[in-house]
Amino acid sequence: MNYWEFRNKPFYFGLTVGMHSTGYIPSRSSQFTRSDSIATVQNLNRAGLHVNIITNLKIGQHFDFRFIPGFAFSERVLRFNNTRNRILSEQKIESVFLEVPLLLRFKSDPYKDKRLFVVGGLKYTYDVSSSSSTRKELKDKILQIAPHDFQFEIGAGMQLFFPFFIFSPEIKFSRGLSNIHIYNGNLEESRIIDKILSRTFSISLHFEG
Repeated sequence: MNYWEFRNKPFYFGLTVGMHSTGYIPSRSSQFTRSDSIATVQNLNRAGLHVNIITNLKIGQHFDFRFIPGFAFSERVLRFNNTRNRILSEQKIESVFLEVPLLLRFKSDPYKDKRLFVVGGLKYTYDVSSSSSTRKELKDKILQIAPHDFQFEIGAGMQLFFPFFIFSPEIKFSRGLSNIHIYNGNLEESRIIDKILSRTFSISLHFEG
């Protein structure tokens, strides 16, 4: 079996490409009930792309420590509606994230060059585009989101062993641990929001060897 060619490797490297759907989880502030114009806040998930580099360190035959830094290209949208459910405004935030995940993976016993796994850990992200001139020019017109974020991640997938590489499709869910909303008292969309958490669902294709 191809599995035996990789069984005794202490570590290996690879590349990840994938797609994700990302959005916000907004919480209303006490000022929301005093707003005469905004009745609802709606999150709109948007698709994005990510590319990562894999460093995988084996811990025995069933555990891996995984360091997978990379970049994610994302767009997140909050829609604000009035009492007639008509759109008042949309806050669209386009971002390029530097991602630094630290993950622990547990793998099942192999069967015919296949094995299942579950993975979990923490991820730090930094929005590289937060300091762009466009963001600075629109700082009084759009919601301000902190560039730094910490998230937990959980997921599952399968390893498929080929003669020269390991192919691993994976699905994963990420959620922010801290409030990334920067309050702006001059913007009504900001005044009615207490906090915002990030949320991402991703499908990744890992190529390792």
